[in-house]
Amino acid sequence: MAVVSGSNLSKYYGADLIFSGVNFTINRGDKVALVGINGAGKTTLLKMLAGVDEPSAGAISIARGTQVSYLAQEAQFSGDRTLLEEARHAFAHLHAMEAEIRVLETQIADTDHPEWEARMERYGDLQARFEHAGGYDTERMIERTLEGLSFTEAHYHQPIREFSGGQKTRAALAITLLQDPDLLLLDEPTNHLDLHALQWLEEFLRTWPGTLVVISHDRYFLDKVATRTFEMAFGKLTDWPGNYSKYLQLKAERDERQQKVYEAQQQYIAKEEEFIRRHMAGQRTKEAQGRLKRLNRFRYGWDSMRGFEKAAVDAPQTQKQMKLALDAKRRSGYTVLTTSDGLTAGYHTPSGDKPLVRTPELELHREEFVALMGANGSGKTTFLRTIVGELPPLAGRVDFGVGASVGYYSQTHEDLNIDNTVLEEVHRIKPLEKTERIRTLLGRFLFSNDDIYKRVGDLSGGERSRVALAQLTIQSPNLLILDEPTNHLDIASREALEGVLSEFPGTILFVSHDRYFIDALADKIWMVENGTVSEFDGGYTEYLEHTNKLEAERKKVVDPKADGRPQPRTVAPAKTDGDGRKAAAVHTGREHREQEREQRERQKRINALERKVADLERQLHVIQSALEAATTERKVDDIARLGEEYVTIEQQLQQEYDRWAELAQ
Repeated sequence: MAVVSGSNLSKYYGADLIFSGVNFTINRGDKVALVGINGAGKTTLLKMLAGVDEPSAGAISIARGTQVSYLAQEAQFSGDRTLLEEARHAFAHLHAMEAEIRVLETQIADTDHPEWEARMERYGDLQARFEHAGGYDTERMIERTLEGLSFTEAHYHQPIREFSGGQKTRAALAITLLQDPDLLLLDEPTNHLDLHALQWLEEFLRTWPGTLVVISHDRYFLDKVATRTFEMAFGKLTDWPGNYSKYLQLKAERDERQQKVYEAQQQYIAKEEEFIRRHMAGQRTKEAQGRLKRLNRFRYGWDSMRGFEKAAVDAPQTQKQMKLALDAKRRSGYTVLTTSDGLTAGYHTPSGDKPLVRTPELELHREEFVALMGANGSGKTTFLRTIVGELPPLAGRVDFGVGASVGYYSQTHEDLNIDNTVLEEVHRIKPLEKTERIRTLLGRFLFSNDDIYKRVGDLSGGERSRVALAQLTIQSPNLLILDEPTNHLDIASREALEGVLSEFPGTILFVSHDRYFIDALADKIWMVENGTVSEFDGGYTEYLEHTNKLEAERKKVVDPKADGRPQPRTVAPAKTDGDGRKAAAVHTGREHREQEREQRERQKRINALERKVADLERQLHVIQSALEAATTERKVDDIARLGEEYVTIEQQLQQEYDRWAELAQ
C-alpha cells in the first residue's frame, strides 16, 4: 500500500531549476535511501514530503491518517525544557489519552448514569489504543532511546539550550524516534553520532516496521538500513532496488551497457558523416542526401507530428568530482611520532586540571595509517590538538621523528580566516606565483569562475572542507593528522578523498565516524576508552570481529548456555480445559499455515521475477552484440531499430527490478 507518492514534481529557486519531472511511490514498510551530490535537491525533496516546502509544479499525495515526523539537519529548540522533559513531550498525545482514561474511570463508577454505556465503550477504546501505542511503557522507551544515542543520566535534567550543537542534534533525533510515526523523514541523522550510537540506530531502524526516507553520507549505515535507493542527479530522480552497494552495482552495470551502445553508435555516426562529406557533391549525391536524412532522424529526432523520435543513446552522465593530489616532498624517518612520560591530554581550568586522555608509550611509524576511534566526548580531538601543539600537555611529551612535517586538518576549520576570499585563503598558506595557478588548483576542488572570490565566512560546511583540503595539498606534508575530514562531504567527495589518501606516500593519523572510510584506510586502530588509549593491529573489520568475539566470550562466562546459537524452544502441550482455548489453538495453527502458504506464494513470484530479470538482461546483451555488428556493417535501419529496442528493454528491466524489490520487502 502506498504511503506517499510524488507526481511530476519540479522545484525552482528563483531562476535556478533544482529538479523536474520527479515521480515516485513509496510503499508501507519501505526504507528509502535518498542519495546524490550536495546541491542535487535531496533536502528540498525531503522538506516537500514533510510539508515544510512546496513544489513549484506537481503534487505530493500522502495516505490519509499517516503520521509524519521530520528531522531537519539543524536542531531547533526553544524554551528551558530539560532533555527528559522534551522526551516526555514526544508522548503528549498519550498523556492526554491517559488523563481522559483517569476521568472516565471515575465516571463509570456511576452505573446508573444514562451515558454509562457510552462512557464504558469510550473507556475500552481508549485503553486499547493506549496500550497498543505503548502508553504503559513510555519511560522504558525513553530510557532505551536516550541510552542508545549515547546520553547518560547526567544529561536527563540538563536544559537542552545548554547542549552543544551535536548534543542538540542527537536530542532532536531521539525525540523524532520516540514519536513513532508512520512515515519517518531523516536528514543526516548520523551526524554527531559515535560508533555505539550509529550501531544502535542502524538496528533500531532495520527492525522498525514503519516507512523511512533518509538522507545520509554514511555508506555503511545506508547498506544496513535501506531497501530502496533514490538517486537525485542532473535534476532527475532514479529509483533503484536494494541498498547503497546494490545501487552502485546496478548503476555501474547500466552505465557500462549504455557506454558500449553509445560508442558503437558514435562509430556509425562518424562513418556516415565521412560518406556524406565525400559524396554529397559527387555522383552519389542522392544516396548521401538520404543518409543525411536518416542520420539526422537517428541522432536528433524529428518532430512528433511526423512520427519520428530520437533513436541515439546518450553517453552516461557523470558528476564533477574533486581531483585531489597529495604528495610528500620529503621522506620522514621510520619513527614519525612518539608519546612518552605518560602523555596526558586535557585542559587547565581555574578549578584545576581536567585530564581526558592518558596514553601509554605510543609510536607512529612511516607509512602507517592509524584510525583514532572512541565515543563522543572521549577526548579524541583534544588528543590530536595536543599532538599538533595547539594545546599544551598536562603531563608527558610528544616528539616528532627526523624529517617529519605535519599537515593538520581541523574538523571545525577554526584555522580558516573567515574574512578572506577563497583565493586569498589558499594564497595565505603558500603564496603561488600566478593567480592562474591558484585558479587551476581550486578548480580541482570544484571552485570555478567567481566562486574563488566568495568570502570564506559565507561558504557552506562542505565548501569550507574543500578549502581546508586544498590548503593541505599545497603544504605537501609527510604526516597528515586529520580530524573528521569527511564531515560535510557528500559520498562522491568522500570516495575521491579515500582514493587519494590510500595512495599517500606518508603517514596518517585520523579521526572519523565514517566506517567505510576507516575500513578503506586504516591498518591500525588506536581506541580511546576509559581515559586511555589501546592499540589494535588491524583494520576496522578485523577490530569489529575481535570485539564481537570478546563480547561472545564474556556472555559465555555470564551464561554458559549463551553460545551464540538460538536455544531450542520448549513448546507446552495444548491445554484442553475449555473449548475457548482449543479454538484459540486451532485458530493459531490455521494462521500459521496461512502465513506459510503466503510466504511460499510470494517466494514463487520472486523466483519468477528473478528469471524474467535474467531473461531481460540476456536480451540486452544480444541487442548490444547486434548493435555492434550493425555498426560494423553500416546497417543504418538496423542500428535505429536496435537502439529503440535497447531503450524499451532497459525500461522493462527497471520495472521488473522495482517489482522484485517490492516483493522482496
